[in-house]
Amino acid sequence: MADYSVPIPVQRALEKLGSDIRDARLRRRIPTAQLAERASVSRTTLSKIEKGAAGVSLGGYAQVIFSLGMIDRLADLVDARHDELGLRLEEERLPQRIRRRGARRGGAG
Repeated sequence: MADYSVPIPVQRALEKLGSDIRDARLRRRIPTAQLAERASVSRTTLSKIEKGAAGVSLGGYAQVIFSLGMIDRLADLVDARHDELGLRLEEERLPQRIRRRGARRGGAG
């Protein structure tokens, strides 16, 4: 259900996220009206979130995830510790050797 022009992998990821949110709600036996109220979103917005709509703000998704008790996982989503590419690139830029600042050459100083 692509309502915005987003790359296909992005749409698939949103659809999976929405489906996972719906499954979490159902596992907890929370009716849509109750979750929408807890998350301070409309039932229409919750429905869009559960379908993976790209037009819903990240804040809307976050409020629902928080209301399901899963916000810690969202907070770590792009944590630097899990950014393999970024860590490799950073490692490549490390200096080969480090010189002390203010160190003089030769003799006592």
